[in-house]
Amino acid sequence: MRKITNEELGRPTPEEYAAKEKLPVRVVLDNVRSAQNVGSFFRTGDAFAVEHVALCGITAVPPAREIHKTALGAELTVPWSYHASTAECVRQLRDEGYEVLAVEQVEGAAMLDAFCPEPGRRYALIFGNEVEGVAQEVVDLCHGALEIPQFGVKHSINVAVSGGVVLWRFFEKLKN
Repeated sequence: MRKITNEELGRPTPEEYAAKEKLPVRVVLDNVRSAQNVGSFFRTGDAFAVEHVALCGITAVPPAREIHKTALGAELTVPWSYHASTAECVRQLRDEGYEVLAVEQVEGAAMLDAFCPEPGRRYALIFGNEVEGVAQEVVDLCHGALEIPQFGVKHSINVAVSGGVVLWRFFEKLKN
C-alpha cells in the first residue's frame, strides 16, 4: 500500500471548487468561542462542500490567524457571513426555506443514526457554544434537533468533532 501524493489527489482549483455543486447544507455557529473550532468547521465544510457557514455572535471571523491555522485556507473557499444575532440568522434561513435543525441534546431530538435527510430539501444545522451549547432562544426557532448517540460518561463531544460527524451523515445520505 502506497500513500497517495498531493498531486495525485486531483484537487480542484478554488475556481473549480466554487463552480461545483454543493451539499444543500448551511452550517450556523452560535457563539462558538474557539477560533480553532471555527477553522475546523471551515475545513470540514470544504471537505463536504457545504453551501455556506454563518458565523454568529462572538464567533471569530476571518481573517484570523487561529482560524487560518486550523482551516488551512478553507476559509478562503467556503462562503461565509457574519451575523450579530444567531436568532436573526435562523429566522432568515427559515424564511428562505431551509429546514433548521439544532445539533443539541433536547427533548424530542432525533438520533443522528436514525435520521435520514431528504433529497431535494435544504438544511441549516446549528452548532452551539462549547460550554452552553445552542442557546434556548435559538432552539425555540428550530424545526427540530439532532442528537449524536453517545455511550460514554461525558455525553459531550467537541463542537468541531460534532460538526464532522453530522456533516458526514448528511454527505453520506445526500451524495449517494
